Amino acid sequence: MGDIDVAIGIDVDCVAGWLGSYGGEDSPADLSRGLSAGNEGIPRMLELLESEAIKGSWYIPGHSIETFRDNVQEVADAGHEIGVHGYSHENPTDLSREQEDEIIAKSIDLIEDVTGSKPVGHRASWWEFSENTPELVEKYDFLYDSSLMEREFEPGYMRKGDDWEPIQYDQEPETWMTPYEYGEETDVVEIPISWYRDDIPPMMFIKQPNYNMGYASPKMIYEELYKAQFDFLYNRRGAGVYTLTIHPDVHGKPHMIPLLEDFIQYVKEHENAQFSTLETIANKFEDDPSVYESEGKYV
Repeated sequence: MGDIDVAIGIDVDCVAGWLGSYGGEDSPADLSRGLSAGNEGIPRMLELLESEAIKGSWYIPGHSIETFRDNVQEVADAGHEIGVHGYSHENPTDLSREQEDEIIAKSIDLIEDVTGSKPVGHRASWWEFSENTPELVEKYDFLYDSSLMEREFEPGYMRKGDDWEPIQYDQEPETWMTPYEYGEETDVVEIPISWYRDDIPPMMFIKQPNYNMGYASPKMIYEELYKAQFDFLYNRRGAGVYTLTIHPDVHGKPHMIPLLEDFIQYVKEHENAQFSTLETIANKFEDDPSVYESEGKYV
């Protein structure tokens, strides 16, 4: 069996998530939920990871760094990785190149102020790439990006210049009947994420812009999604990377802590499976791109 690295990524959206993504920018009640995530959720999640001797990769919007500065400093002082994740969880596809550039530069400065070193990881807020994102990720010399979903369990290299033709129904079909075109591969490692290993879609109540009930059974999510995907990776592929994306807004809640503890213990029961930061995974992949290749017939 090859390497199986499980990475717990913590996206610290908090108030920034309500400002930039969840439609709560005019709601003091929704913003208070973001305050709870920062003031209560961050310490709870940090305490859990520390008790399990696991280092996580925390992607922290600049707004969260400045609003919850002391809590973020404790994350850094405990030796966890901190990566870029926008400022107010803005959607990159709505930003100009200049705006996106300024936000990344500001976020890097804020993280350097907390950790004393330049961040090596970039995770786009909204998990959306603008047409400028790959160029800017390359410009700021990130070791890796973790925002895309082309693969489930295997890193690759970020591309720039991919091209496709959207359907325009007022035009002749021949104008859009063309295949997807792969762009130029960069030196930036791309570590895949998945909406099916993200806690917000099934478990966070959101009123705007699209109503999301957010009351799926957490136990069902862990048993039928999180553990099931890990089992596929472990039993069928035999090697790869498992990225779990969780938030203080959800996993900082009291009912979620025991389930995360149980999942961590479940992974620890498996030989050759270990918890790693995404920085460690990117470095391993750069040293040997075959380290995470499937050893079974299942890609």
